[in-house]
Amino acid sequence: MILYLTREYRLENSTAANILFLWSAATNLMPIIGAFLADSYVGRYPVIAFGSIASLLGMALLWSTAMIPGARPPPCNQFSDSCESPTTAQLIFLYICFGIMSVGSGGIRSSSLAFGADQLVNREKMKSSRTLESYFSWYYVSVSASLIVAFTCIVYIQKNLGWKVGFGVPVVLMFFSALSFFLASCWYVKSKGKASLVTGFAHVLVASYRNRHVQLSGVATDEMYYHGKESNLLVPSGKLRCLNKACVIRNAQEDLTPDGSASNPWSLCTVDKVEELKALIKGISIWFAGVLMSINVCQSSFQVLQASSMDRHITSNFQIPAGSFNVFLFLSLTATVALYDRIILPLASRIKGRPVRLGMKPKMGVGIFFSGMSMAVLAIIEYIRRSIATQEGASDRTQAVVQMSAMWLVPHYILLGSAAAFGAIGQNEFFYSELPKSMSSIASNLYLLGLAVAYLIASLIVKVVDESSKTGGSGSWVSSDINKGHYDYYFGILFALSLLNFLYYVVCCKAYGPCKGESNHKDLQGDHL
Repeated sequence: MILYLTREYRLENSTAANILFLWSAATNLMPIIGAFLADSYVGRYPVIAFGSIASLLGMALLWSTAMIPGARPPPCNQFSDSCESPTTAQLIFLYICFGIMSVGSGGIRSSSLAFGADQLVNREKMKSSRTLESYFSWYYVSVSASLIVAFTCIVYIQKNLGWKVGFGVPVVLMFFSALSFFLASCWYVKSKGKASLVTGFAHVLVASYRNRHVQLSGVATDEMYYHGKESNLLVPSGKLRCLNKACVIRNAQEDLTPDGSASNPWSLCTVDKVEELKALIKGISIWFAGVLMSINVCQSSFQVLQASSMDRHITSNFQIPAGSFNVFLFLSLTATVALYDRIILPLASRIKGRPVRLGMKPKMGVGIFFSGMSMAVLAIIEYIRRSIATQEGASDRTQAVVQMSAMWLVPHYILLGSAAAFGAIGQNEFFYSELPKSMSSIASNLYLLGLAVAYLIASLIVKVVDESSKTGGSGSWVSSDINKGHYDYYFGILFALSLLNFLYYVVCCKAYGPCKGESNHKDLQGDHL
């Protein structure tokens, strides 16, 4: 898409990157809205069904920008003075295409992970074994497999057969994807939406404020707290005790109706509702560390520009398209999951004589560390590439290709893929296990919400770097001509932020305390590596 926007719509690199940052942010924000609707109102199946139709529509409209004359600027030499800029109407139509695809993504991505877990039926039993961990891992492997096809076959088609065929093939694939989903409808386990979580959280906050003058006893008893007929908990936890006031029964005759329900939910909430809000608040600090880690994943547009300025030949007659280099990320993710799930854990279990696994928080920590190292490697590679470009005089030739193999970018993608295998999968497993069952769809989409926020922060960082590096008459570090910019400095800033994020995450883990299962008996979960 970065090449489509810069070459077909004649947008500046920084402008095109910011458009893609914002589109990606919207694409990763919509799943949270879809998850809220799925958990609170309509259920997961209808949300996925709507998302499939919207995705197909959005992709068909994007295809039309390549098919219909006048939907985009007429073709010309990108660096010619006579090139026409895109009109406002053309840009608005492009944004509409992106917007509809984001809405479709919100439907599919919001519920597919949790919907797949629903098909395993016994979620409580799944929590006490490695089934959940393996499911999340191999779910991402299947996603990675599709992305590998996208970054190889689809990109190859776009480069060699043009955008008309290149955008048409995904439309056809999306059609069969939606068709297969609907044809299998009769076999699905379909959970229904429950009461609004947002309303429930508002009840807790308002009730705790109204009861702020209530004195909490040091000895908690079942009679003190309202736990309802179907509550799983009888007494709230000791953390964030100020929220416990929301479920304190001050006067049973006034606070409760004859059937035992709360007479006013804005004054009295169940222990379960209080603990659900606590779980969400506790996880915010861990979630934000994942946001900062995801900023490094958002740099794919600039990596495409790097690859396009390097020698991408494998043989004298074949070169890897610049947009296909992300395939190494997904190959690394798949290989890391397979190595961890099928070799490392079985071998460690055999050595220990009992099942072992890597804890969720250490797994996320490994991902954050690898993510930071990937930026360090990328900064070094860009420094070398730019030095070679200067020596060859490529900085004076627009779109010049330097005599340096693009395969030097592969170590960066390997580290970033390993970071996703541990960080992203670990974060999904963490929230799905730590948050209540009623929040399953939201829990499985908190990583995507973090990715959306990460794209917004990445866009802000690019804008700040672009504006601040132009001071004093010098060129921008993120110049449209990569050979004249200083992308090595930019990646160095991201590496420094990653180191600070890793330290922040360590502090957050200490403050969070043990995860569910870690504070109980280890023979239920196995040893933790």
